[in-house]
Amino acid sequence: MYSRVEELNSRRIPLAKMQAVIIGLRCLFVPHESHIRRQAMCLQSDLTLHIIWHSHCRVWRDKNDFLHIMNNTSKLEASNLQQLLTALQRSGYTTVGPILRDDAIVYDKLDSVNDLPVGWSDEQSPANYRLTKQSGASYFNFNAAPQSWKRFLYPPVRKLFTIRKDGKSLGISNENTDDMKYAFVGVRPCELSAILIQDEVFQAGKYRDDAYSAARRNLFIVAVNCTTAGGTCFCSSMKTGPEAKNNFDISLTEVLRDGRHFFIVKAGTELGASVMDLVETSAASPQEVATADAIMRQTESRITKKMETDGLPALLAENLEHPHWDDVAKRCLTCGNCTMVCPTCFCSTVEDTTDLSGQNAERFRRWDSCFTVDFSKVAGGNFRMSTKSRYRQWLTHKLSSWVDQFGVSGCVGCGRCITWCPVGIDLTAEVQAIRGTETQQRKGD
Repeated sequence: MYSRVEELNSRRIPLAKMQAVIIGLRCLFVPHESHIRRQAMCLQSDLTLHIIWHSHCRVWRDKNDFLHIMNNTSKLEASNLQQLLTALQRSGYTTVGPILRDDAIVYDKLDSVNDLPVGWSDEQSPANYRLTKQSGASYFNFNAAPQSWKRFLYPPVRKLFTIRKDGKSLGISNENTDDMKYAFVGVRPCELSAILIQDEVFQAGKYRDDAYSAARRNLFIVAVNCTTAGGTCFCSSMKTGPEAKNNFDISLTEVLRDGRHFFIVKAGTELGASVMDLVETSAASPQEVATADAIMRQTESRITKKMETDGLPALLAENLEHPHWDDVAKRCLTCGNCTMVCPTCFCSTVEDTTDLSGQNAERFRRWDSCFTVDFSKVAGGNFRMSTKSRYRQWLTHKLSSWVDQFGVSGCVGCGRCITWCPVGIDLTAEVQAIRGTETQQRKGD
C-alpha cells in the first residue's frame, strides 16, 4: 500500500559508480499520481552510498535534484527559523503550527515564530494535562497537542453541497473542495504516521474523498523530531517515533545545549530542498549531528509506556467476550473524547438542513463517534446500546480489524486518548489486562 513506507531495494554502491547510478535513476523514476511517488533516501558513509527506495514521496527530476538531496543535512540557527516560515508563506502556503491558547498548546495559523510556544512544555498523564514554563527558549519542547492535524485535512464540519430551488428547477452547487495550501510546521513523527493512515482511508480503494486529496496534494510538511518523552505516549511500541525518517518535506531536530540553539535540518523531498535554498543555513558538523541523534535516543529511552503488539489483532478478535470489557464499561463515560482527539479516527455523519422558505437546502458532513448511541442506530433498532459494546468496538477496530481493513494498525501511540479521557482509561493497560489473563489461562491449560 502506498501509505506504508516499504524498503523496496537496498544496496551499497561505491561513490565512483555514482554517475552511472544517477543516470539509471533518471530512467527509473517515472511520475505517478501525486500521492504515489518514489523517493531515494541517501545516507553517505565513508566511501559508499546507501540507497533505499521508498514509496509515497515526490520524484526527483534530474541529477542536480538527486545530488542536492544526497547532501540533505544542514544546520539552521534558531535565530533564522523565521526565514523558513517566510519562505513558505512567500511560496503561497498558509503556515499552521503550535501556539498557546486556552491553557494548552494547539495547532492554528502561524504568522511568525513569535506565535510559537517558546519556553513552554507540558505534563501529561491519564486524565491530566497542564502547561509548564521552562527556563530555556526551546520552540518545540512539548508533546502531542490536544488537537491533531486531522482537523485541517478532514475538517470537523464540511459543507458538501447546496441545493437552491428556482421555480420548478433545482440548482446544485458542489462545495466539497479546498484550494488552501497548508504548510504544517511541527508535525511529530507519530502524527506523520497518522496522516499516512488517513491517506489509506480517504484516498485508497474505490471511494475517494476529493476534498481530502486536494488538501493533501497541496500539503507541505515540516516534521519536528521529539526531544522530550510524553507521559502517555508509546510511539516506540508502534514503531512511529520519536524520529521521523521519511514522508516529510523537511525535518527539524532542535538542539539547545551549552548556550547554543540550532536545528539539524534534513530535506526529505525535492520541494523541501528548494524551500531550504531560500533559508540561511550552514553545514552541520558530525558532532552537531551526533548531538541531535543522541537527544532522540535519550528521548526514546525515556518513553516508559509500552504496548506489546505481537499477535495483538488476533488476541482481541478472539476475546470479544472477555470479562475485562465489563470492567472497562464500569469506568467509561462514552463521552467520545478519545475519538475526537485521535489523529486517525474518521467516523462521520451527514446532516441536511433547509430554510423556512423551503427554497434552500444544505448538506454537511460532521465528525461523529462510535461512542454515541445514535451512531449504531439502524432500521430495526440499535445494535450497540451498551457501553461495553461501544468501547469494545472502538478498541478492537483501532487495534485489530483496522489491520484487516487497511493493512496497518489504527493506533500510532500518540497517547492523546489516555491524556484526554476524563476517567483516565489507558488502552495499553486494557490490552495488557486481556493479554495477561490469556497468558494465565494458557498456563493453566
